[in-house]
This record gives sequence, structure tokens and C-alpha cells, in this order.
Amino acid sequence: MEEYRLEIKHLHKRFTGVYAIKDVSFQVKPGEVHAIVGENGAGKSTLMKMINGELTPNEGEILHNGQPSTPHSVAEAKKLGIAMIHQELSSLSNMTIAENLFLGHEECFGKSSFVKKKQMNEKARQILKEYDMSLDPNTLVESLSVAQTQMIEIIKAVRANADIVIMDEPTSSLSSKEAEKLFQIIRDLSSKNVSIIYISHRLEEILDIADSITVLRDGQYIETVDASTVSQERLVELMVGRTLDNIYPKEDAPIADVALEVRNLSRKGVFDNVSFQVHKGEILGISGLMGAGRSEIARAIFGIDKLDGGSVLIGGKEIRIKSPIDAIKNKLAMVSEDRKLYGLVLCRSIKENISLPNLWNLFKGLFIRSGKEVQEVEELKKVLGIKCFSINVNTETLSGGNQQKVVLAKWLLSKPEILILDEPTRGIDVGSKFEIYKLMSRLAKEGMAIVMISSELPEIIGMSDRVLVVSHGKISGEFLRNDITSGNVTQKELLQSALKI
Repeated sequence: MEEYRLEIKHLHKRFTGVYAIKDVSFQVKPGEVHAIVGENGAGKSTLMKMINGELTPNEGEILHNGQPSTPHSVAEAKKLGIAMIHQELSSLSNMTIAENLFLGHEECFGKSSFVKKKQMNEKARQILKEYDMSLDPNTLVESLSVAQTQMIEIIKAVRANADIVIMDEPTSSLSSKEAEKLFQIIRDLSSKNVSIIYISHRLEEILDIADSITVLRDGQYIETVDASTVSQERLVELMVGRTLDNIYPKEDAPIADVALEVRNLSRKGVFDNVSFQVHKGEILGISGLMGAGRSEIARAIFGIDKLDGGSVLIGGKEIRIKSPIDAIKNKLAMVSEDRKLYGLVLCRSIKENISLPNLWNLFKGLFIRSGKEVQEVEELKKVLGIKCFSINVNTETLSGGNQQKVVLAKWLLSKPEILILDEPTRGIDVGSKFEIYKLMSRLAKEGMAIVMISSELPEIIGMSDRVLVVSHGKISGEFLRNDITSGNVTQKELLQSALKI
């Protein structure tokens, strides 16, 4: 057996003369779970695309099982036994599970193009059973959950005899239970000598699942460490090149009058009888399992989804919010959990994205005051530390952390008094998270009322003045920061509250 399943030797990748990857080398052993970490823009995606054949390196080579094997296409990588499961899953949603599993190697009658559908479905049923999935092979992929779709992608990769599987942010849309099932599958693959390259911003899960961790910073190799001996604090230092003295920089802020109150909010089949208040200067954390109704409550308050009952009060006055425009006019803003789907127009510039919900403040007669627009956008770019060549570049060219800052900037330009943040740090690196946490603390000190929805308990505990737990569409618990930080309430009790019916 070869000592290394994959060897990366002095890889370089330039785009218009600028290095995205510069002289990166590391090795992956057979059956090893090898994590790649780094801030947004560190070069992780570029590196993986070279291993997967989507990009060709300018210099350096890739060895697979000891043989020079730099792939020049995804198809070539698959033939070598390299498969990649992207964060944006690539299954064909309008096809069945069986059709996806056998895509490209369908079983046909003789030399015809007529597919043996019955036989394929039966084989697909047996394959799904091996992975403890009791699904009908005729089910359209579009009707599956993210976790189920991801499982189909993994099965496809393993069935194609891949001995290297690259997973890009595989748990970003999974519940804790679904993530644990994925980890078990990774362990099973590892025991069968399949090497896993694992990319994630969640350092806790990396330390749990990985054998080795390679750190990239600014497109360059920093260090490969043993996951069993390195601390989370040390990983952060390697990633950002400095220490983060306090990962959750929560500062005390004066809690003032009630800014937002909701009474008996209901949406049939989604949530029921939800009531709470948020004060000026307060960060209210909303926790709970995925699918519990957290995001749906926020969407209804913001006017995206229709309420069946209940009332919303801002500054003590009942407000009818029928659309996000009504919410914005009442100084309420919301950063949605999916920035690419709901938060940004990726093919438009940073300037246009930030200006979009604020156009009425920028018009003079029939024309936009371009000077004022540029001035305000540039100011927000500086305040939030958005890393970009120009505010005129398309937003899709930015890293995830900088895209999230653009979403925050567009709402801050509307000068809200109440800010709802749904998964504000999902899919972004630890350095960008720290900057967003600092911004939240500053806004709260300035008197803004903040509602933060998050799946990460450490984040909820680290940044909230008060925590509400949502379970099955209802408020199942309420906890004060002092009780949590003093140890009177544990993470286990928060989880138990989330599991209540």
C-alpha cells in the first residue's frame, strides 16, 4: 500500500497575475480524515478545485497513490477516484433518486438507449438500504431534505469507486442529529480505507472528526497539525495569524425600553402562540433544533410569510406588517439565513446590493444621487472591513464572510432600530465571525435591539443577554445570560428544552 493516498507538491494558482494559491504542499494518508481550514479567501476552494480537476495549477503537481495524476477535468478526476461533494449540492432535482444514482452508467436493454427502470429501481433500493435509508427510489430528489440529498451525493461518490472524497461544508445545513449520522458515515468510509478531505468553518466538529488538519492563510500553507493534540485556540491563531483574546466579545449594554414585542403569533402548522419582547440594547438569542420554527417566526415578523394570528408591536404601537417594505419603513431589518438566495443579487455590484433596499433615501427627483450613494457605501465598507478591490465588483466574487458583511451593510444603511439576524455567521470563518460579533456588541451599546437566531449553542451563549428556546413551533424555555454564564443553566439543559414537545 502506498504511504500517501494524495500528495500535493508546491501547487501555485494565479488569476490575472494574483496568487490564489502559492506554493502549497501537504499529504493525505489512506483512510485519513484530513481537514482543511482557513479564513474565507484563504484559498481552500481554489485548492480543492485543482484536486478535483475544475482548475489546472500553474505550477506544481498532484500525486494519487504515488503516481503523478494532476486531473484536467472533473471527469478525469472521477476516473482517478477523486470525488467532490460541493456545499451547493449538484444532484439533479427533477430526476428520481435511482436516476441520480445511476446517472452516466444507466443499465439499458442491449445496445439500445432504453433504460431497465425496474432493475435500476430495485438495485437503488438495495443500495439505499445499505446506508439505512428507507426511501422510494422513484422519489424526486427535489422533495428530499438537504441531509437526504447530501447522502445521495455521498453514495454516488462511493459507488463510483472514489478513494478520495472531498466534502465542502457538509454540515452547514444539517441538524445536529443529521450531522452525527454524517460523521458515522465518514468513520465507516475511513474504516474502508477511503480518504476524506473535510472543509468546514466549525472548528468543534473538525476537532471531533479529523485525524489531521492543514491550515491555509492568504493562499499559503501554514502548518499541518494532529487533531488529537491541537486546541481550538491554537487553530484560530494559525488561521488568522493573531490571537483572539475573546472569541465572543460581548460587552454589557444598557437595557432600555421595549423595542419589539410580539403577542400570540401563529401560522398554521408552523408555529403557535409565540410571544416575546426585545429591549433596546439587548441581544436576544433564539435557539432550538433546525425545523423547530425559529426562522419561520422571524420571516413572519418581517413580513415575508403571512401570519394567521397575533400582533407585532414596535415601540409599544401595533404595526401591520404585510411585506418587508412595511418592516423597513418601521425601522425593522432582517439578515436572512441564506444570503445567496435571499440576501444578495450576486451578479450585481457591492454598491448596488447595499443601495437596493435604500433607494428612496438616495433619490433626488428621478435620479439617484450617485455621489451620496458612493460616499455612504464606501463608509460602510470601511466600518465593516469589507475586503474588495472596489465597491463596483460583483458580489459573487467575494468570500462568504465578505458577502455576509455586504448583507449587513445594506441593512445598516437603512438605519434600523431593530435587527433580526438569522444564522449570521453560517459558513464564514472565525476571523469574520469575530468582526460580526464586535459589530453586534457595538450596535447593542448604541441602543439597537437585536434578535439573533443560531444553531450554534456556544454562539448563543456567548453573545446573548437572554435566550429563548423554540421547540415544535412554541417557546419551550427562557434563560438569562447570568444564569448560563454562572453555570446555573448548562448547555445540556438548553438542549433538553429544545427537545420538549
